[in-house]
Amino acid sequence: MTIPTDEPAARCTVGIVVAKRKLSNPWADHAWLPVAALPDAPDTPPWTRLSADEREELFYAGAFEVSFQRGETSHYRDNLTSGQPSLWVSLRPVGGEDHEIATVTPDPYEGESLAEGIGEIVEAVPMPPEVQARLAAFVEAFHVERTFFKRKRDRADSEALARRIPGQGRGGGGEP
Repeated sequence: MTIPTDEPAARCTVGIVVAKRKLSNPWADHAWLPVAALPDAPDTPPWTRLSADEREELFYAGAFEVSFQRGETSHYRDNLTSGQPSLWVSLRPVGGEDHEIATVTPDPYEGESLAEGIGEIVEAVPMPPEVQARLAAFVEAFHVERTFFKRKRDRADSEALARRIPGQGRGGGGEP
């Protein structure tokens, strides 16, 4: 099965659901947290409130197009075989209470590096089965197993590493 990279199978659109959870904290009264990814973007405006109770409110944050990269297929395979395939969602504050979806990735190593950023909220959410199937088809089409090749180091040249005698040779103050 071949999937050209310009085909829709090399990317998919997901809808992101976030929660605004109340906190019992003297410095913040609530926290934003990505909680789910939908297999497609619904026909709902971004930041539509979906539900609310005394502890949290759920919002549809909007759609995001996830791209699959050929060079990352081993990372995607690691994610798919992990037992709990996930998408890493990053939210960025854009002023006041407003946030935007900064990125969504199926690459667990990119997701880990996103978590190192300051100011962004990054959370792994369950990957919908429909997205898992598309990602698995992409991995099947493009994954190339690379064999590990361990290089051998050259042996050190003991003559090159020998100490120079002051006054002889380069930089010793004597003749060159």
